[in-house]
Amino acid sequence: MHEHASGDSPVRREFPEGLPIGDTWVEAPAAEDVRFPYDGTLVARAPVGDADLARQAVDAAVAVRERVGRLPSHTRRAALLATHEAIASRRADFERLLVLETGKPLVDCRVEVDRTLLTLLTAAEEVARLHGETVPLDLLPSGEGLLGFWTRKPIGVVVGIAGFNYPLLLAAHKLAPSLAAGCPVIAKPAPQTPLATLWLVHLLREALRVGGAPEAAVQLVTGGPEVGVALTTDRRIGAVSFTGSAAVGHQIARDAAPTKVLLELGSNAALVVAADADLDAAADAVVRGGYYASGQACISVQRVIVVDAVRKEFVARLTERVSQVVVGDPRDPATRVSALIDKRSTERVCAWLEEAVEAGASLAAGGRVTDGVMEPAVLLDVDRGLPLWDEEVFGPVVAVRSVPDLETAFDLVNESRYGLHASVYTSALDTAFAALDRLEVGGVVVNEVPGFRSDVMPYGGVKDSGAGREGPRFAIEELTVTRMAVIRPTTTKP
Repeated sequence: MHEHASGDSPVRREFPEGLPIGDTWVEAPAAEDVRFPYDGTLVARAPVGDADLARQAVDAAVAVRERVGRLPSHTRRAALLATHEAIASRRADFERLLVLETGKPLVDCRVEVDRTLLTLLTAAEEVARLHGETVPLDLLPSGEGLLGFWTRKPIGVVVGIAGFNYPLLLAAHKLAPSLAAGCPVIAKPAPQTPLATLWLVHLLREALRVGGAPEAAVQLVTGGPEVGVALTTDRRIGAVSFTGSAAVGHQIARDAAPTKVLLELGSNAALVVAADADLDAAADAVVRGGYYASGQACISVQRVIVVDAVRKEFVARLTERVSQVVVGDPRDPATRVSALIDKRSTERVCAWLEEAVEAGASLAAGGRVTDGVMEPAVLLDVDRGLPLWDEEVFGPVVAVRSVPDLETAFDLVNESRYGLHASVYTSALDTAFAALDRLEVGGVVVNEVPGFRSDVMPYGGVKDSGAGREGPRFAIEELTVTRMAVIRPTTTKP
């Protein structure tokens, strides 16, 4: 990475130029500017790889696959713990770098670093739990006298592809479980946000080197779709773990078959407000859950479904709170909404908003763009069939519709082709359990934002929101295969 022209880069050249391929750093064939989304200033020049480097990375990963799979548990655990400590000691620099390359508010980048640290620590702890169990083979008469047990073995080389919105955290969810499972891993960050991931990979490789393990266990290749295709279609890959849009994820699954593919894709998360809900708490949740990371989160609140009996009062409380959201420079600790990742994204969100208004929706709050930053918006009565309701907006926009009862609300949630997280605000236990039973999503959250995610829990979706689960314990299970042992002891004569 080339430093910011002013010498103000938070990384300060801690790691070499180029890309970490094999056990060294290789010169990249090209470089691109990484610019601060808020004002367009240069953050750094980042290396850009190509398909040839991707193939080199796969070659190197395959070459160390057996060695990495046999690394002692204490070596893998120590590398993850050392990386945890290295990031913790550089916390402020990582937070600042994330603000600069993503444009997310500082408050969200602080949360991202916290969650990354938890992910690394939890993955290290899960190394000690990577074991199998015995099987009672004598449940069949033919199994009498047989000893049976299974163990878990690494699935092989893992390709981890992350999105731009949480580059450090998403990379950690690919890298840490892979290493914990004994799998070499190749990271591909989003082209817009490679810097924090490069730094994370450098720290992991340093920890491996100190522990006597091959640095090629963790590699990184930047670049565009051609790099992704070279990585995901190589038949030597054991698994692909992808976080990003549904369209790209589905294409990867088709192209990579029969390789195992784990997909964490998009959504248009719904929050249901029941008639007996605490309306202040629900309105606060929509503001917290709808606009964090400037709305660029797959489980941010997008669809708010309110029972008719409390619609008027709820909307009044919501719009009052939205008007108080601080919009502006993401470096300011008070800011909650700032620029989206690029101008094209802002233009798309604006176009979807205008289309909804032209179709009859009313703009109850926000929606203006000033100095490239969109004010948090609330739209009422957005028609089904419009992108703003049906698709993932990935911006600071919340759409509110009202329904006569909870049954209709649950049906409306389930109409979506997505199913990642949904939440319901209610004071009735039977409503909470009905939501858990009825909502077709990977996670149901009661009286909290659908964007709540503890990095230790199983996280993933259904329908077009993906397949497989993340969270270190669950990702490690996905990245290992059971190997069954069946033994008939021999009898030896004295």
